[in-house]
Amino acid sequence: QVQLVESGGGLVQAGGSLRLSCAASGSIFSINEMGWYRQAPGKQRELVAAITSGGSTNYADSVKGRFTISRDNAKNTVYLQMNSLKPEDTAVYYCNAWVEIVAGGEYDYWGQGTQVTVSS
Repeated sequence: QVQLVESGGGLVQAGGSLRLSCAASGSIFSINEMGWYRQAPGKQRELVAAITSGGSTNYADSVKGRFTISRDNAKNTVYLQMNSLKPEDTAVYYCNAWVEIVAGGEYDYWGQGTQVTVSS
């Protein structure tokens, strides 16, 4: 019904930047909150940043001042600009969206994940 497709991950040196994108498609009536989570090996998945349909944002303390989340509601796309990357940012990054579908109801959808590796 709804698909989230992420792009933009990769390998970067410490101090570098990456920009992740996540596009939602399918039977979408509207999208409420969108966000990015990450999961490092041996650790639990954690919230990195989230943004409401109105543009209010929330960040994990570990990324405040370095990462910026934004969205384009017309394109059903959310972005994560990651600057001053650190080796501890290495993880699989997942896109998440709370979507009201055309058939009715609000559901939680996840992307397939994109690997971000920061070398020291």
